Amino acid sequence: MTPVPESHYLIFSLILFSAGIFGALTRRNALGVLIALELMLNAVALNFVIFSRTAPEGSASGQVSAFFIIALAAAGAAAGLAIVLAVYRSRKSIQTDDTNLLKW
Repeated sequence: MTPVPESHYLIFSLILFSAGIFGALTRRNALGVLIALELMLNAVALNFVIFSRTAPEGSASGQVSAFFIIALAAAGAAAGLAIVLAVYRSRKSIQTDDTNLLKW
């Protein structure tokens, strides 16, 4: 059984990141934007793991970086959902077009 080349993983990561950018720019729902941001962070974490795989033997810096990215994504999701809930309670909508909180 032949191993999958790293270029296939990088192409998959590029597709994930592109889908995340497309989702973040086109979604009108705040939850959809948060999901797209999570998708982009997962693509970056995949890149770190692949580059760590090609690194010299014994180097686990890519896996450590991917772990911190996943922890950052979890913290960002919790904070983002808290903000979305606060906006929903005050505005009764989570559509990004309806919220203009910087304009009082």
